[in-house]
Amino acid sequence: MNRRVVGLVAAISLAAIGTIGIVAYVNGAEDRALAGEEVVEVLVVKNDIPAGTPAEDIGDRVALEKVVEKVKAEGAVTTVTSLEGMVAGAHLVPGEQLVEQRFVEPTAYRARGAAVNVPSGYLSTTISVDPDRAVGGVLTPGSTVAVSASFGSDGSAAVEETHLTLRKVLVTNVQIDADAIPDEEADDESTEDGIEPGDAPTSQFLVTLALDAPSSERLIFAAEHGTIWLSLEPSDAPDGGTKVVTRGNVYQ
Repeated sequence: MNRRVVGLVAAISLAAIGTIGIVAYVNGAEDRALAGEEVVEVLVVKNDIPAGTPAEDIGDRVALEKVVEKVKAEGAVTTVTSLEGMVAGAHLVPGEQLVEQRFVEPTAYRARGAAVNVPSGYLSTTISVDPDRAVGGVLTPGSTVAVSASFGSDGSAAVEETHLTLRKVLVTNVQIDADAIPDEEADDESTEDGIEPGDAPTSQFLVTLALDAPSSERLIFAAEHGTIWLSLEPSDAPDGGTKVVTRGNVYQ
């Protein structure tokens, strides 16, 4: 019995030593492969980054990795702060290096009609809205919005009412006439506190939303017979507290 125990302990010890040796060999393989090569660090995508994602929201979806200088992509970056104010111009997949050329100004992204993927089973429905009904024109694909429908504001309906009808709806595409986008480099007059007022777009937006079939019907009806307002709505926004608002209860 003692011999069996000793043999078992010896076998386990040899296996452990072998495992440690393999791990050490694998860990050193990268260093051996890079020996004699000039090595640099670049940010590499670890998790999918949807098109339209602001650089500030990338977070831990990228990580620094060492690569040989000769395989470093042109425009590769080592920090997302160098992309501040930009959005991903296309869907970025794990394994690719983060490069400046894949990011664009938000206005340029909207103007060219860049889109995000539509969830499986959902319909794509496009509506035309004025900038003041689309958060002043700051919508980008990938945002989620609340949809409010308003009827009778022009006296065309027997009952005047407004209601926040759809919640947390995914915006899959935003299009606008590129000539109607304000020049972001134009000089603006600053207020006393140093804040520069933004320029407003001058053209209607085509906003495409991902909806299930019943919600798409309601949106189309509202667009045909009333007016629609879109409000940016983050995922953690509370859902309660809304009601159908009329002239009789607007102050209640």
